[in-house]
Amino acid sequence: MIAELGHYALVLALALALIQASVPMVGARLDDGILMGVAGPTALAQFAFVGVAFAALTACYVMSDFSVVNVFENSHSLKPLLYKVTGVWGNHEGSMLLWVLILAGFGALVAIFSGNLPEKLRANVLGVQAWIAAAFYLFILITSNPFLRLPDAPFEGRDLNPVLQDIGLAVHPPMLYLGYVGFSIAFAFAVAALIEGRIDAAWARWVRPWTLLAWIFLTLGIAMGSYWAYYELGWGGWWFWDPVENASLMPWLAGTALLHSALVMEKREALKVWTILLAILAFSLSLLGTFLVRSGVLTSVHTFASDPTRGVFILAILVFFIGGALALFAWRAPLLKKGGLFAPISREGALIVNNLFLVSTCATVFVGTLYPLALEALTGAKISVGAPFFNATFGPLFLVLLVAVPFGPLLAWKRGDLVGAAQRLTGAFVIALTGIAVTFAAEGGGPLLPPLGIGLGAFVIAGALTDLAERTAVFKAAPRVALARAVGLPRSAWGSVLAHLGLGVLLLGVIGETQWSAEKIAAMKPGETVTIRRYAVRFDGATTRQEANYRELVTQFTVRHNGEVIDTLQASKRTFPARASSTTEAALMSRGASQLYLSLGDVNPDGSVTVRIYHKPLVLLIWLAAVVMAAGGALSLSDRRLRVGAPKPAKRRASLQPAE
Repeated sequence: MIAELGHYALVLALALALIQASVPMVGARLDDGILMGVAGPTALAQFAFVGVAFAALTACYVMSDFSVVNVFENSHSLKPLLYKVTGVWGNHEGSMLLWVLILAGFGALVAIFSGNLPEKLRANVLGVQAWIAAAFYLFILITSNPFLRLPDAPFEGRDLNPVLQDIGLAVHPPMLYLGYVGFSIAFAFAVAALIEGRIDAAWARWVRPWTLLAWIFLTLGIAMGSYWAYYELGWGGWWFWDPVENASLMPWLAGTALLHSALVMEKREALKVWTILLAILAFSLSLLGTFLVRSGVLTSVHTFASDPTRGVFILAILVFFIGGALALFAWRAPLLKKGGLFAPISREGALIVNNLFLVSTCATVFVGTLYPLALEALTGAKISVGAPFFNATFGPLFLVLLVAVPFGPLLAWKRGDLVGAAQRLTGAFVIALTGIAVTFAAEGGGPLLPPLGIGLGAFVIAGALTDLAERTAVFKAAPRVALARAVGLPRSAWGSVLAHLGLGVLLLGVIGETQWSAEKIAAMKPGETVTIRRYAVRFDGATTRQEANYRELVTQFTVRHNGEVIDTLQASKRTFPARASSTTEAALMSRGASQLYLSLGDVNPDGSVTVRIYHKPLVLLIWLAAVVMAAGGALSLSDRRLRVGAPKPAKRRASLQPAE
């Protein structure tokens, strides 16, 4: 009965979405306040019914109701409660239900916090949002119904994919979806603005908080997925340029460009057309990621579906929304009024350079990801595009972008002084050169990439701190005055500094991990020792233990540093009988920002165990950087100027005006 309740609630959510998608937009067209007023309550009711559907599926998992096909295929009665719950979205059908839950949740938030929006814009935004929701409700109900029943309920389920039975998967998909789906709000605002033919600084200020919220969650979601793959899959890598990884990186790059473009639009009412296009592209790339994961065109640990019907349905959704939005953009964008002018050397100009490089890096990832798929579809030829291509294309573009990052905040709006900005960055240049020299000396010569990378990372960090020092006049005013200025700085200013600082930290982590990692593979028997760098790792022995739904081989290791015992590690292999598969649980020892990483291979006939040991300098800085950037975004989001939204704009002519 619970499954039927969930199915019925999903059908009602579809009906409400269709009402929300049509009635308010008709009201906006007719300037009928009553019809436009339907949008808010309908969005809240839609979210409530999707919530009921999601709660019903969760209850089926918790109760191990194996008469539900989805529960039977992805759960087990002995599975821990946490993984029964996370199993709800550890499969195609349940993950799509989570997708629409988050989508409806964002629509409800817009309905709650959009009291200061113009009535027509609010109606159109919620209407566009509802069209997206309705399309995905239809997709779920027609091709991916999570509430289907089996005629004869089996006694036991098939269990969840073992690699998904991890705390990282309790966090990663919801975070990622909050990012993906969050960009739908910016998309809805863009389409609504094109429909209404009106876009101004107030529009940018309304869009920025939603874009920032999505960007924060997507940043954390990507980082969590990277760390999960790093410790769970046993290969010791944090990024593989997997097409599904790329599918999350592309909207992040477009969303970052959108944040900066919206800032220019808010300050100068410039880049209107470009900002609208970025809002469309950010969500379009999110939809593309959904297509790649759900259509079956890729084979990956991330993918769940291989049904061609689902792929065709999602492709139709892509064509309708992306094609429709771009067609509307091509028709209406030329009619939007141009904004303010500014000199090429200015903060606006620096933000445009930022946008160009971000979009260029996004384009390289797009081509490298989609070209093999397109070539195979057209010719049948299979090629692989991997790290060498992306390192040769994405890497240089992103490094040049990092060189430019510290200059932007030090340039004035409208007209800046590049020489003056460079002079204020003198200290940052000195720190960068010192970092290069020290690294080069420590390496005793060798390749130039590591010293240059460390120097660039130090330059970006010092540049962010220089921006903070300039804002607070810490080296120019009395300490009391500097402290007062620091306290009085808007939170968005602190957020910007943290986000830029995080980029420098990220580069330091990437250089340390990619350039200085050490690896050893050995077949070890109890009592044997392997030395890596200044660490001696001794294999103490192995034991087996039986857990609820798996059997585990646990190995013990003692780690010494310069002869002194500093830690003991446990690495294991788990075998899941229900799935007839196994997983590797790596052992990690952190020392500062570096890690010793130990992963088990096969057990050999002579009783030895194959062990892979890595030493990864500065690797933790990679994920620390993501946390720092997300914290910067959260600080900016907490700024009152963003939380309260935009003030109601002065009355002005709302009709389309020809471009000047």
